[in-house]
This record gives sequence, C-alpha cells and structure tokens, in this order.
Amino acid sequence: MRFTERQTAAILADRLAPIARIRSGVAGTGLVAEIEGHAPGLSVLLRADMDAYPVQDAKEVPWASGNPGVCHACGHDVHMTVVSGVAARLAADPPARGSVTVLFQPAEEIPFGEDSGAAAVLADEALRGRRFDAVLGLHCWPDLPVGAVGVDRETAMAAKDAFRIEVLGRAAHAATPALGRDAILGLAGVVSLLHAGVARSRNPHELVAFNIGTIAGGASQSQVAERAEATGTLRTHDEATRGRLKEVIERIARQQAAALDLGLRFTWANEMPPVRNAAPLVALAHAELPGVVSVADLTEPPLTTDDFALLGALGPSLYVKLGVTGERGGAPLHSGAFDVDERCIAVGVAALERLTRSVLAGAGATGAGAAGAAPGDHAAAVEAVGA
Repeated sequence: MRFTERQTAAILADRLAPIARIRSGVAGTGLVAEIEGHAPGLSVLLRADMDAYPVQDAKEVPWASGNPGVCHACGHDVHMTVVSGVAARLAADPPARGSVTVLFQPAEEIPFGEDSGAAAVLADEALRGRRFDAVLGLHCWPDLPVGAVGVDRETAMAAKDAFRIEVLGRAAHAATPALGRDAILGLAGVVSLLHAGVARSRNPHELVAFNIGTIAGGASQSQVAERAEATGTLRTHDEATRGRLKEVIERIARQQAAALDLGLRFTWANEMPPVRNAAPLVALAHAELPGVVSVADLTEPPLTTDDFALLGALGPSLYVKLGVTGERGGAPLHSGAFDVDERCIAVGVAALERLTRSVLAGAGATGAGAAGAAPGDHAAAVEAVGA
C-alpha cells in the first residue's frame, strides 16, 4: 500500500545495487537508481510507481496477491518490472553519453485528502531542484492488445479534482421530523442536482467525467440525520472547462443546502493537473518505436488520472500506454480481476529502452522543430528532433 512499500523497495534495491548507484528512502519508501554513460551528456528520468491498490484480488492464479484486501490492480508491478529491465539493459550496455535516473515512486494511488507520492518525491533532496532532458514513463492499458504501445498526441491523463460535501442538519426523532433538519434528504437532493447540473453545464465537445463515489450519514433508522457527507471526483482536460465546472459544483451544493435550511462544508482536495506529453517526444515515439513495437496513435485522451503529471516539473515528459490484453481477454484497471499477458513486459522494456537511448543520443530535443511532425511522418520526425 501507499508509503508502506518497504519490502518492494528492498527487493528492487537488492537487484539493482550491482548495476547502479542506489539511494533508498526517497519520499520515505521510494528508491532512486543512477546509471551513467561513458561520458557526460543529456539526462533521462524513468519513473515507475510502486504501490498496490486497496481491492481484494479475485484471480485464481498462482501469482494472485497473498495480502488480503490489496493487489496490483493497476499494473504497478508491471511498471516496476519493465523499468528494472530497462535499467539492466542500460547497465549492461551503457550509452555513449548521458545519464539515466530510475525512480521507483511510492503512493501514486491517492485516497481523498491524502498526499501524492510524486509530490513527496519532488520535495525529497534526491530530486529537489534537478532537471532532466526527458521524463519517461508508461502505464498498463487493458484497452490495447499485448504487443502494442499507445502514444497520446497531447494529453495522456486527465486533470483530477476530488471534493467532499458535508451537509449539516439538526437531529430529531423520526416521529417528529418537523423538529429536525434532515441532512440525508438534503444530501440526496444535492447529489441529484449535481449530476444534472454538471451534465447541463458542459458542452458536447468537452471530455468530462463526474462521479459521486461515497455517501455516509445518520446515526439510527429512527433519527432524523444530523450530518451526511459524500465524496466525488471531477475529471477534465481543458482548464477553462475545469474551472467552470468546479464553480458549478460548489455553487449547486451551497444553494441546495441553503434552500433546505441546512449547513454545508465543501472541501476540494487532491487537485491534480493533466499529464501532458511534450510534442517533440511524441514525434520521437512515432519515429523510433515502430521499429521495435506496434504503435497505436491515440486520438481521444482518457479521463483517468496519474500524479506523473507533477513530474513534468522536472522536464519535458512522455507517458505511454502499454498494451496488456492477450487472448484470454482483459479486465478494467482497479478491478480485482485485472491481469496482464506477461508478454507485455518485453514490449515495455523494448519501447522504453529505445526511447531512452534515442533521447540520450540527442534525438529527444524539445525544440520547436519537432512539434509539427505528423505521427505518421517518421522520416520528418527523426529529422526534426535531430536523430
């Protein structure tokens, strides 16, 4: 689980210590491994998240989780394996120039109001103040078949804004409801109005996801509830849409509570920007990866989120999607049935190694020349980034 990945970090440190310079305890339970080329040059950060997800593993397979209520339902075990494989290949055949920093990040999964592992990493002295020529990562993607790597043209993950609504009423006996103010009834109205209000406040072309995920309240079936709360999330891509809908959500909640003579506390939390792919690195991926893997040009960005977004502060970034679904079919991320076709591991290693070596060789420059290369124009893309 988040910030408890000590055993995982110890295993990684043992395996990487013979081939890299290791720094443990990054952001508490994270790990950084440094690999140097033959001479100074450009720098790349490779990131893999480490934490498992709080769901019971529903798979009846030898590799099912042995920890009740926790399993790798988002593929972070694959992410770590892939990045470890890239590190091993780079160490066995060091690049002519440059350096690679491999980051194993804790706590990517963020419950309401809790800290982001990426934010903790950025505050740690191991990475504080550093800059890289490229920040690379990948995520398991059950929508893609094994053998494929997906590249989003611009937005790889959406912005996330979590919220909590606390409705405050007045307790009374169920036999005398007029003496109370029913917080549960008020919250029910807020939830219904929010779904309708968000739906009617977004334009058809705007990609938006809105969800109320938890509701709790009341003390007894025979009492008018004094308090009720709900938590939810808003996912968007466009900053103007994001700002407008946040205002709509908070306004509707406050107005509905006031109309029923109820108090309300509204809290935003875990506000995460979108993951943006740097245009030159997108061009580089379309130029370099078809030689080693099948590349999918992803034209509709998803509404999932990831705190990889924060690592964009360290340099231009690229977050690609690793196809994991084989002949047996697949299950959604965050499902207890989520599993991968392990052939995806070799595909992920080949893709990230090629991208890393290309950047170190000077092909990942983030100059304006690469931005205009069309995904299918491989020759133009290579020329634009100086390969």
